[in-house]
Amino acid sequence: MGIHFTKMQAYGNDYVYVDAFRQRIQNPGELAKRISNRHLGVGSDGLVLICPSGDCDFRMRIFNPDGTEAQMCGNALRSAGMLVYEKGMIKKELLTVETLGGRQRVQLEVEEGRVANIRAAIGRPQLLAAKVPVRTELGQFLNQPLKILDTTFLISSISWGNPHTVVPVEHVEDFPVEKYGPALERAECFPERTNVTFVEVLEEGRLKIREWERGTGETLGCGTGCCAALVVMHLLGRCERSVMVEQPGGVLAAFWDDQGVVHMRGPSHVVYEGEYFDEA
Repeated sequence: MGIHFTKMQAYGNDYVYVDAFRQRIQNPGELAKRISNRHLGVGSDGLVLICPSGDCDFRMRIFNPDGTEAQMCGNALRSAGMLVYEKGMIKKELLTVETLGGRQRVQLEVEEGRVANIRAAIGRPQLLAAKVPVRTELGQFLNQPLKILDTTFLISSISWGNPHTVVPVEHVEDFPVEKYGPALERAECFPERTNVTFVEVLEEGRLKIREWERGTGETLGCGTGCCAALVVMHLLGRCERSVMVEQPGGVLAAFWDDQGVVHMRGPSHVVYEGEYFDEA
């Protein structure tokens, strides 16, 4: 018998989702490599397992196409919330989800029995200078100069378990992301490779980003990248707490509340259902 899966997409993030409540997955890392190559194609985001949890509604495990386990992805989180509801696995509109990046909350907006929109609270961002060993007197790693190739950027480091470096630029549409993205990803100052969010402020309530994802390249969309851009640009006094973020995969709403929790809101959809058979 094969493994049943659902392919879902949110703002350019494609994942294969597998119900690990009712199916036994023995080697998820190897499955991620096989199923990503065969069913998603080059540049896909990988595999998400929906697993039982001791103290949350479910546990979400994410595996990259190379088989390594990731910590958290906001778009994957939102899609997983929609999936468990519409599959009848957990019929709750407010969900708590266990991830390697911490406990997260997902609020579903249901209309006529279908999920019309999804809001994920991805927690409080970490901006501690100790996370990035670059000399700074700030309690936050914010707006620090870093020379990459032939250009000095003012960069900020932020994390929800998956690190992002936010780089303000004047015209993100024409910016050579493919030139500076790989160099920033592998900059020596970072203890691990980083995602890179290039951001332009269009107006106080609107940002525009392009995202270089570590190990993958430029992506159509990234929910945590949108939230990272919001937090950093608000701390720099360049945008409001609530913004719309343009990215190639669509416009995502992001909000940083008074308790320090960051939220993202937008739809997701099923691309197709399938079944995977291991030919080995």
